[in-house]
Amino acid sequence: MKNIAVVGYGVIGKRVADAINVQDDMSLIGVCDVISDWRIQNAVRKGYAVYAATPEAEKEMKAANIAIEGSMQDILEKVDLVVDCTPKNIAAKNVEIYKGQGIKFIVQGGEKHKTTGHSFSAENNYSTAVNLDATRVVSCNTTSILRTLTALKKADLLDYARGTLLRRATDPWESHLGGIMNTMVPEKDIPSHQGPDAQSVDPDLDVITSAVKVPETLSHMHYWNVKLRKKASKEEVLNALKTSSRIKFIHYDQGLVSNNTIKEMFLDMGRPWGDMYEVALWEDMLKVVGDELFYAYVVDNQAIVIPETIDAIRALTGIETDAHRSIEKTNASLGIG
Repeated sequence: MKNIAVVGYGVIGKRVADAINVQDDMSLIGVCDVISDWRIQNAVRKGYAVYAATPEAEKEMKAANIAIEGSMQDILEKVDLVVDCTPKNIAAKNVEIYKGQGIKFIVQGGEKHKTTGHSFSAENNYSTAVNLDATRVVSCNTTSILRTLTALKKADLLDYARGTLLRRATDPWESHLGGIMNTMVPEKDIPSHQGPDAQSVDPDLDVITSAVKVPETLSHMHYWNVKLRKKASKEEVLNALKTSSRIKFIHYDQGLVSNNTIKEMFLDMGRPWGDMYEVALWEDMLKVVGDELFYAYVVDNQAIVIPETIDAIRALTGIETDAHRSIEKTNASLGIG
């Protein structure tokens, strides 16, 4: 058993905490944050030990009658590894604290690759993370790119890939703050940052991405045009993609025609928050023309990195050195597949 702390109890942090809590080879020691509102109050209701990230936060938490177990320093003294899920750029500052304490740590995809010097995707490079001091679990979109392209690459089908991303405008709970309405905002640079980010995990990927921010918050949608190394049948391509346990095949002709209908399906399945840990890829939309492949899928920006983070914990702490065994264990605990 390894003792784990979650720093930052937001959209990702609360999901990581819940996922750690259902593993049998790691223990959630507590969560640490600066907030004292309904979000951290729900952590208390779940029975999680709460720690204050700053002296000011401790005062505010006590004023809100939140029982505090201690400071960030206190929780760091109790754990083997920290999963930092704080907002973009805050983790980079916390990293110096973790290094000073000699604690292993994981940051999320909002931070730069240089923050850790290693970026992680379980099905691609698990073995390179075993017993490292730190890694970065790449972003939701990058995770989806790596899952699909890695499956094709392992089957020796992938030559190069060109993708267009339709990106949700903001997280659903913050739609009143950062949403966009009646417009679409293309990212100025091509490639958008996801292509180079995927190459931080696998430098051999020949991938270029472009992205457009659209006025919705449920998920991202990707369209991909892949040049295959040889002419292939649709069956060959599907067999390659099905080697990934974290790609879920969906069917347009079964009523799954949009991101909201897919979300509803996962809610009906009983997933917490309707979370979709998998890439939801339309099997009946996928088309192969000679040596060209076309497909589309949906990415749950709030959930897809959760199983990756659990696998990264195992790799860094050395609980499990085999990627396949870790992925199987994580999948079973989260109801994937």
